[in-house]
Amino acid sequence: MAFNLKPLLYNLPEVTKPTEKKVDFNTKLKWTIIILAAFFILVNVPLYGLKSNSLAQFEYLQVILGTDFGSIISLGIGPIVMASIILQLLVGAGILNINTNTPDGRKYFQGLQKLGVLVFIVFEALVYVLMGGFQPATPSLAGIVIFQLMIGGLAIMFMDEVSSKWGFGSGVSLFILAGVARVLFTGLFQFIGPTGENCLMSFSDTPCAGKLLVFIQALITGAPREAVLALAAIAVTILIFLAVIWAQSLKIEIPLSYDRLRGYNVKWPLSFFYASNMPVILTAALLANIQLFGGLLEKKLGAATWLGSFSNGQATSGLAYWLGHSNVVEALINNTQSTTMFIQMGTHILFFVLCSAVFSVFWVKTAGMDETSQAKKIIASGLQIPGFRKDERVLESILKRYIMPLTVMGGIAIGLLAAITDSLGALTSGTSILLAITISYQFYQNIAQQHAVDMHPAMKKMMGN
Repeated sequence: MAFNLKPLLYNLPEVTKPTEKKVDFNTKLKWTIIILAAFFILVNVPLYGLKSNSLAQFEYLQVILGTDFGSIISLGIGPIVMASIILQLLVGAGILNINTNTPDGRKYFQGLQKLGVLVFIVFEALVYVLMGGFQPATPSLAGIVIFQLMIGGLAIMFMDEVSSKWGFGSGVSLFILAGVARVLFTGLFQFIGPTGENCLMSFSDTPCAGKLLVFIQALITGAPREAVLALAAIAVTILIFLAVIWAQSLKIEIPLSYDRLRGYNVKWPLSFFYASNMPVILTAALLANIQLFGGLLEKKLGAATWLGSFSNGQATSGLAYWLGHSNVVEALINNTQSTTMFIQMGTHILFFVLCSAVFSVFWVKTAGMDETSQAKKIIASGLQIPGFRKDERVLESILKRYIMPLTVMGGIAIGLLAAITDSLGALTSGTSILLAITISYQFYQNIAQQHAVDMHPAMKKMMGN
């Protein structure tokens, strides 16, 4: 007799959905601020009983995973993203036959995803401690450290759910944005130098850490190479911002008319990055986990594995190295570039492009963004394409011309953009900057749409609510 998972999946603990169809602007703003404040509080709560933290060397992965290694939420968004990746691959490959276009199918899919998150929370908490990533002060404290990690993982899971249901968007995106904002600010203005001293107290003798302060300090002390390196990092960051903002504005607009109001026309926008930033989040998190577990395996076994060898948190060989990236701009300025570095750049770009394209397709299929779901949403809103019969099949055939090509091309483009910018040596990784911009734009759209609906309640029908 086959075991029926539905009773278990349908009764997992969850955040209650709003009773009203559309949560008002002030409520969404309140809960978004609460979740953001809770994240910053938890990221500063250290793990009790921790003796050493070897994961601190992977500081550059913290932004992608929405965490701070050594805090109670050290697992970050890792369990959520890994569960999503595996479930999307299983559904996309047809191993699991789940129709996410039906309410029952969506509930079943969400239940499986939450169960996967719970499994990964336990698994990653055990791996982090038992493989030496987090070393307890005494062996008897190992269970307490693992328990704290699991509590932090559950907190992130429920905070993400609160943000998705009561806030302006995904908590996963919000946590990444918060981390990137913090890194960018410190990357520009941090005045505590590598030696731990305040460089503002002795500007000419103590090196600064923030690139803007490094540039000013280099000009004062007459260090042209350091000034060029700092200026290059700032310039690359600005150029990436401008390029991503331009690419984010690209879209196709399908003209629609409202059948109950003659002469009233609207446009249904289909963004070039149709799957938004999710493909890059999934790809970057997958790469971060490969590097993280490769480092843990090397520490546990005392020798490098096929996942790679690591020095100061950076991969020097193996799969993690060839999928990773190096600062090509800095190498060119210092004249230390090599053929291996450019081959690594090529494999990094290929990995991001392929994975982003695949995850784009799977995300659109499982998130109800395919042509069938969009056609149903448009028809339910009382809209139709002028000059065409109001028929769901007709609308679906027209949308099919745009949605899947946009999904694939947008996934390739955003993966290519993220991979190239990773190698340009910005204030933080190019992937982080790209995610910050796309997430900010997504939040802006959600806020603007919510404001429009609140101002004009008649638009609720057209917004699909």
